[in-house]
Amino acid sequence: MKNYHIALNFEDGVTRFVDCGANEKVLDAAFRNRINLPMDCSDGVCGTCKCRAENGSYELGDNYIDEALTQDEADEGLVLTCQMIPKSDCVISVPVPSTACKTGTAQFSAAVGEVTPFGDAAYELVLDVAAEAPVFLPGQYVNIDVPGSGQHRSYSFSSAPGNKRMTFMIKQVPCGLMSGWLSGAQAGQPLQMTGPLGSFYLRAVTRPLLFLAGGTGLAPFLSMLEVLVQQGTQQPVHLIYGVTRDQDLVMVDRLVEYARRIPGFTFGTCVADPQTVHEHQGYVTQHMPAQVLHSGNVDVYLCGPPPMVDAVQKHFKAADITPASFHYEKFTPNQMVTV
Repeated sequence: MKNYHIALNFEDGVTRFVDCGANEKVLDAAFRNRINLPMDCSDGVCGTCKCRAENGSYELGDNYIDEALTQDEADEGLVLTCQMIPKSDCVISVPVPSTACKTGTAQFSAAVGEVTPFGDAAYELVLDVAAEAPVFLPGQYVNIDVPGSGQHRSYSFSSAPGNKRMTFMIKQVPCGLMSGWLSGAQAGQPLQMTGPLGSFYLRAVTRPLLFLAGGTGLAPFLSMLEVLVQQGTQQPVHLIYGVTRDQDLVMVDRLVEYARRIPGFTFGTCVADPQTVHEHQGYVTQHMPAQVLHSGNVDVYLCGPPPMVDAVQKHFKAADITPASFHYEKFTPNQMVTV
């Protein structure tokens, strides 16, 4: 019997995945996995289990009352998990913290496969998982424990979900905790991780996409692009990759390869340093042609440091552009903030 993967995204950024049978209700599948989604009646009467379906196809039937879920709410993607029967993999936004559902983040381990330095700009960390490949949404991140420190650092996957070989793009930070450890890391060394986490992930592609990457904020877009290679898309996709210094502009060859593999994918790069030799000096907001905004009919995804996120928001406001949707992730050396 066909099973579907259901991603439950809680408001505290935790994501849990459950398998749901072809004729099984989401609420029952969650309970079977010891995740107590909000509920009271379980009969489509109270509306307590109301969530939002962000992605996927499903059936709700007609065994619920209008007071629990109105037609307008259903048209907007709201669902009753006690009535929802998936017909594909789905992503569901749950409007409570994971702790309220007596669940939390998953933990798993992996071994160092390779560590590749890109000058003094970044490392690419490759991890191999011996057990089942971790499931995540393209764009999400994990917390990786830094061995011997009692601390962790947060990094976005740059590989696609479902692979036992996972990759991460990690900024080299002078005297940084993870940077220092990676400089001497050896193949086979174990690492512990917690996740996946974050509400920054690729939604269903129904309109043009604009990806804005700042520095190692390129990582989640590499994951998204790999998924677009697998799934295909009829929509145009444009990525603008901005960095501070010339030497920070790494992995451009991979974008060239994606431009070959994804019809309609284009990209541009820019360097902020006034002394750059790059042909496009400045910030991403200065190299954002009007046509990639599609007069607002565009889904924008942005991953970069807080000043970049703030600058893009101000740019959209000044240009009187309101994207159809705008998802962003601010990152610092120690944490992620997703919206």
